[in-house]
Amino acid sequence: MERQSLYKSEYNSILSKSISEQKLFSATPGKTFDIFLSHSSDDAKLVAGLKLELEDLGFSVYVDWIEDAHLDRKNVSKKTALLLQQRMKQFRTLIYAFSENASNSKWMPWELGYFDGIKGKVAVLPISKTNKSSFVGSEYLGIYYYVQIDTISGTNTTTLWIHETSNKYIMFNAWTNGSEPIQR
Repeated sequence: MERQSLYKSEYNSILSKSISEQKLFSATPGKTFDIFLSHSSDDAKLVAGLKLELEDLGFSVYVDWIEDAHLDRKNVSKKTALLLQQRMKQFRTLIYAFSENASNSKWMPWELGYFDGIKGKVAVLPISKTNKSSFVGSEYLGIYYYVQIDTISGTNTTTLWIHETSNKYIMFNAWTNGSEPIQR
């Protein structure tokens, strides 16, 4: 019961920020933001928590049903795809929130392919018990870096890390600025 109340509180907190953030994204078409979060709508609770966690780390994060709450998921159209294309052009990276539900999403592979084609800064973040090396049915995800949230060695500071392997990685901000993972 306590956990359900926490999720509801996080969800309501995110929705209350929605209107101001929606204005931010639409009012600043030339501005670049950090993370376009590609996800399955079936993972809404996990995604809501992940968005808060990433924002607590200092990153700007786009989640379509939060920032563009006016979009009707039951009436998806060409206008929906065009708006998502416009939004993706405003972001430095796309993080693909991989879960068991991701393989059922029609939009996630499209968002991944589109973003990879225009910017190339794509990484996969497993958000459930799924093993990152077992992308059954989505084996193409193995070509992308993966994301971990962890502390900086010797500090209490948490940040995003981009991994090619468990021993070859780099901090998220360095990666977005053009550096590649380093063998450790």
